[in-house]
Amino acid sequence: MEGFPAPDQGLIVTHFLTVRDVEVSREFYAEIFGGRVVPAENPATVRVANTWIIMNPGGGPTPDKPDVTLTAPEPGDPVSAFLNVRVADIAQFHARARAKGAEFLTEPQDRGAEVRCYFRDPDERRVVWRVRPARSG
Repeated sequence: MEGFPAPDQGLIVTHFLTVRDVEVSREFYAEIFGGRVVPAENPATVRVANTWIIMNPGGGPTPDKPDVTLTAPEPGDPVSAFLNVRVADIAQFHARARAKGAEFLTEPQDRGAEVRCYFRDPDERRVVWRVRPARSG
């Protein structure tokens, strides 16, 4: 499948998200991150910079994952993982993402070693944007 992550040698690390609405999440990640959809379904995959975000609606156990059920997070669920995105200029990315509809928890915060801010995706998952060393904010 053209554009889909498949290494010629070694390995590639991707990030899999279980989502409530594949179309909404796919368009959100493609738009906010400036990604390229490859492919749109089964599974939906967005190429972003040097990685891929793969999205599916989840489901019950299968032969390759017995005793595993995948479900999207519900609003208010505790956070156990998030995407950590490093950017060269957080002020630029913050302004661009906000203009495209990203809802940030706060403005970029200077934490000393880095400037960072979090926003939510359509499934209430937190995504953090970071720049290091602290260059703008």
